Amino acid sequence: MSTQSQAEQHHRVDYIEFPATDIAATKRFYGAVFGWRFEDYGPDYVAFNDGRMNGGFFKAASVSAGGPLIVLYSRALEASYAQVREAGGRIVKEIFSFPGGRRFHFVDPSGNELAVWSEP
Repeated sequence: MSTQSQAEQHHRVDYIEFPATDIAATKRFYGAVFGWRFEDYGPDYVAFNDGRMNGGFFKAASVSAGGPLIVLYSRALEASYAQVREAGGRIVKEIFSFPGGRRFHFVDPSGNELAVWSEP
């Protein structure tokens, strides 16, 4: 839970939701790779906490490509890359450099595309 008051949260991203075609596989993937914690709210919704941000996954028949790109930070980019692959994520953009760092993109078991970045 954030240490900021609700007033300090004004106009800041507070919660994020993703579609998921398989809630159990989604929990296994994000728990194994990033250590996220989960709380189930029935069979079709699970909330997560990544240690700083809260969000959730809702049951969906399919996931459409596009929309905002969520970018996660890693202190060890190659290790995160390996963990994503080992947990069943599909790499869609190999590690590449950009001004300020390096990153890769992956697709989770439901088809959501996210990225992971690190300093150079």
